[in-house]
Amino acid sequence: MPSINSISIEKLARLVGTPACPAIVDVRTDEDFEADPRLVPGSARRSHRDVAAWAGEYAGRSVVVVCQQGLKLSHGVAAWLRHAGAASAESLEGGFEAWAQAGLPSVVVAKLPPRDPHGRTLWVTRERPKIDRIACPWLIRRFVDPEAVFLYVKASEVAGVASRFEATPFDVDEVFWSHRGELCTFDVMVEEFGLASPALSHLARIVRAADTGRLDLEPQAGELLAASLGLSRMYSDDIAQLDAGMVLYDAFYRWCRDATEETHNWPAKQPGA
Repeated sequence: MPSINSISIEKLARLVGTPACPAIVDVRTDEDFEADPRLVPGSARRSHRDVAAWAGEYAGRSVVVVCQQGLKLSHGVAAWLRHAGAASAESLEGGFEAWAQAGLPSVVVAKLPPRDPHGRTLWVTRERPKIDRIACPWLIRRFVDPEAVFLYVKASEVAGVASRFEATPFDVDEVFWSHRGELCTFDVMVEEFGLASPALSHLARIVRAADTGRLDLEPQAGELLAASLGLSRMYSDDIAQLDAGMVLYDAFYRWCRDATEETHNWPAKQPGA
């Protein structure tokens, strides 16, 4: 019988990628993790051995704890988190094994950049973003690293900033995370991180069409381009634009996932019309 302090993989899968997603903590043993070095999207790796030292970081937050099979490690860590003041702390039913067996997207850890001393990935790209340079940070924060930091700098300084600050460059020439053939950087990240799903693949096509000027590829590409250019005119601060763009991509993602068949039917046909 499921515990009241457990969450099903189906429910968590619906939350992943949305602003309502809880913090996800992977506490698998090193041996289990090394046997399958992937993560539930958005997860942070932590050790159950020193949970008392880090549990307080999640005070007031909702947390899902993932171990190999959803048994002692995740239940014990979740109990510690509740003791330390977490708003809620649940164990993932069936653990990572069940998530993987369900064929749900899992982040390939080998593709993750190094983390800074605070446990965050650090990225750098060109200033004055339009599409890819907002879409990619949205993807990273929603599915890869919720705490990721993004630096927007003068184009000529991206390489230098990347070197001096140990940041990962993206959406610039001659780097790993950039356009490849007809694919834009967002496409590359979805593929490389192992995040392909019907909804994200659909969104990737819209982003690609808007970012490369091929608006005929997807009917919604023109709308995304218009909204993106509008945001770029509204905000002179790139981080403020990114914050606003997060909401835009949240909406496009939910449309791709849940609402592509829905139509707007107002005004309704009037009698005798």
